[in-house]
Amino acid sequence: MRLTNEIDVGGKLGRALSAIPDRRALTVLVLAFAAILAIDGGTGSAPVQHLYYLPITFAAIRFGTRGGTIAAVIAIVLYHVGSPHVLSLGYGESAALQTAVFIAVGVTSARLAEDGRRLHALAMTDDLTGLHNLRSFEAQLASMVRAARRERFWLTLLVLDVDRLKSLNDLHGHLAGAEAVQTVGRLIAGWTPPSAAACRYGGDEFVVALPRCDLPRASRLADELRGAVNAAAPLLAGIAFPAGTLSISIGLACRLCGPSDTGGATLTDVEIGEAIFRAADRALYAAKNEGRNRTSVA
Repeated sequence: MRLTNEIDVGGKLGRALSAIPDRRALTVLVLAFAAILAIDGGTGSAPVQHLYYLPITFAAIRFGTRGGTIAAVIAIVLYHVGSPHVLSLGYGESAALQTAVFIAVGVTSARLAEDGRRLHALAMTDDLTGLHNLRSFEAQLASMVRAARRERFWLTLLVLDVDRLKSLNDLHGHLAGAEAVQTVGRLIAGWTPPSAAACRYGGDEFVVALPRCDLPRASRLADELRGAVNAAAPLLAGIAFPAGTLSISIGLACRLCGPSDTGGATLTDVEIGEAIFRAADRALYAAKNEGRNRTSVA
């Protein structure tokens, strides 16, 4: 739990800094360097010079290793400008050490930030398909419901699974079944609109959240996805299968959310998302019972 919390904090910090526009981030850096230089020039105090670590770290997290290194070089130059006695008395051991620390802080901060972002992505991603995992998807869905209730728009969920996967496992082995699920996941990833979120939440079960998507558009998108899966000619466990080997069944549920949407009770954003999911899940069972490779609407 502690590692997960640290990943969350690191991920949130990285996303927050990455969300700052480049121009604004550069302005912050320039102002920070200018303020530290002004204070350093007036005091020549070592504690003030340590403040250069702050813009170096900021640049490393926001712009990566290259940004951190450039910020460190700028800090070195300003350090000497603000402390001219360093040059006049000779480039001593302390000045060399300070220079090395500036560079080390920039490079190390960038690497730690990148590792934090990578760990956060791993913690939020399904290993097999690269889609969101359930934990990440639940957070995305709650955010979508909150936005939909605030701005009043349609929110659609597609719940789907791979048809006859057990038969594929029995005939060709579980590796073929796993690669079939992976193939479907990749097709979902390529099909998913930029504003949507897709998740694998079970063995061969997927859910896709489509904000600002009403029933006619959702039905068209669902049919497009079904067609793409059925048209694929996958390579599974080293065996080339013809088009039509894979198919999916889809349950679809739409809800028009708004400020007054309480579902007849005081429901949270999470509870409303769960209600839409349950409706789509029931529709999936209907699609299965109706013969598979089809979409059923709740």
